[in-house]
Amino acid sequence: MSSDLPPHDLSDRPVQEWPSMAGRLLVAMPGIDDERFEHAVILVCTHDEDHAMGLRLDLPAPGVDLAFVLDKLNAPTHGAAGRSVLIGGPVEQERGFVLHTDDWFSEETSLRVSGGMAVTGTREALAAMGEITGPARSTLVLGYAGWDEGQLEEELSENVWLTMEADPALIFDDAYETKWERALGKLGITAGLLSTQGGNA
Repeated sequence: MSSDLPPHDLSDRPVQEWPSMAGRLLVAMPGIDDERFEHAVILVCTHDEDHAMGLRLDLPAPGVDLAFVLDKLNAPTHGAAGRSVLIGGPVEQERGFVLHTDDWFSEETSLRVSGGMAVTGTREALAAMGEITGPARSTLVLGYAGWDEGQLEEELSENVWLTMEADPALIFDDAYETKWERALGKLGITAGLLSTQGGNA
């Protein structure tokens, strides 16, 4: 699933064409065969024919809060105490990304995602999180989920993921333990009744 795994050999099987999932949410189906993504809710930030990259939104990093990270960088910590830092995926977990509303935006380094959201991977964005003039909503995410050419398309065709429109209210809230169930609920699905053979929304 992530780009630290060997790519699948897709040469001998047709794969359904999928539109870009960039800006959409992936919601893990029950029974996913990679325990690292069990009950995961992932925002796809980029997706093209060569690769895809997304940030997981429901898995806090244990023992770390935003104030701790900003203090280590000698950055402002306004409103940062007690705010979780998330584990965005298994790839490059030493690398940080700020997912934020685009009321704060760097033309040089920010990537617009969708629905008024953007991703920035610079210290400037981290510092902005602790400033009154920073983005209205933001989350620091360590690492990311990555897919090589054709991998995400194959997983979608195999019903590994449900997909849904990005919902900033769901994305930025801090009720992490129930985020997966609530994402399913927005699709009209009850987690306990969901079959592992379901499809994509």
